[in-house]
Amino acid sequence: MTASPPTIPPCPAAEFCGSDVRYFLPPDPLALECGAMLYGVQIAYHAYGALNAAGNNAIWICHALTANSDAADWWQGMVGRGLVFDTSRYYVVCANIIGSCYGSTGPLSVNPLTQKPYYRTFPQVTMRDMAAAHNLLRLHLGIPKIKVVVGGSIGAFQALEWCIMQPEAAESLVFIAAGACASPWAAALGETQRMAIEADPTFFEDTPAGGGAGLAAARAVAMLSYRGSRAYNLTQADPDNAPLGIRRACSYQRHQGGKLVRRFSAHSYHCLTRALDSHDAGRARSGGIERVLRNINIPALIVGIESDILFPPQEQQYMANIMPHSVLRIIASHFGHDGFLIENSKLTLIIREFLDNVVK
Repeated sequence: MTASPPTIPPCPAAEFCGSDVRYFLPPDPLALECGAMLYGVQIAYHAYGALNAAGNNAIWICHALTANSDAADWWQGMVGRGLVFDTSRYYVVCANIIGSCYGSTGPLSVNPLTQKPYYRTFPQVTMRDMAAAHNLLRLHLGIPKIKVVVGGSIGAFQALEWCIMQPEAAESLVFIAAGACASPWAAALGETQRMAIEADPTFFEDTPAGGGAGLAAARAVAMLSYRGSRAYNLTQADPDNAPLGIRRACSYQRHQGGKLVRRFSAHSYHCLTRALDSHDAGRARSGGIERVLRNINIPALIVGIESDILFPPQEQQYMANIMPHSVLRIIASHFGHDGFLIENSKLTLIIREFLDNVVK
């Protein structure tokens, strides 16, 4: 008798998971860096194009904090036929990170040991755990070696960790708008956002929508670090005849907070900002960050954004000074950290040059 395939539970935020989402259920529990075991793991992913016979045309995109695995949707202008990540030429994969609410195992998932959603009991996950999950999916998809692993923001954290943990997994790295560790400044921003969530008493209720008001406030705080004063002063300036008490910037903050609440979970946000703060490529590794970076022996394109106040260009410069096969490019943008999602034409030129001249 043939066993029935495992049942794929619905994504808690199914309407935001993107079309054509696929799922992989590893047969074994995932051992987390914190020492806990994550049982019944599910990994949601999107794959575009086809893996060639040699298995050497895969590009893997690691997504940022609140994105999903549908990279062609959230990185429009970068992923698709004829674009820099050309789905008619490459097999492009993006996996939703564990801890998220977009199909991979996270705080809204049911704990198979208790048959209840995790919520605040979900174990702490790190970038290393996310990279380990990515690697399980790589092996499942039959990709012997990824041509380029790409990440922006915490996606770059994941990509870097993957290259450190599994040096045989990728031929090259594109690292955008991030650093080798989460700075005290970045960690302080993350803790402030979690304080906003924790100030909402509904966060401590075991409901999917718990912490919504706190999440809106947390997102408003985050937006300040994503954009910075230059972007706000450029895009949110009031007209000369604005009525008393009506500020465009204030409306924008509330709009951004409410927009995230409609599509994301406060529980996942709390979890993933902790994961962001945990990022340190040198943690518990001999020689610390410098030795780890020096041992990355693949071509790496490191991209910074000159107006980024969350992960400023000196963090990318530091990495490029140490990594032996890296090139550094700093792009001009008014949009701060969010430039990695906005400045597609500039990124395309830089990445295409790297692919054409460095990645064979």
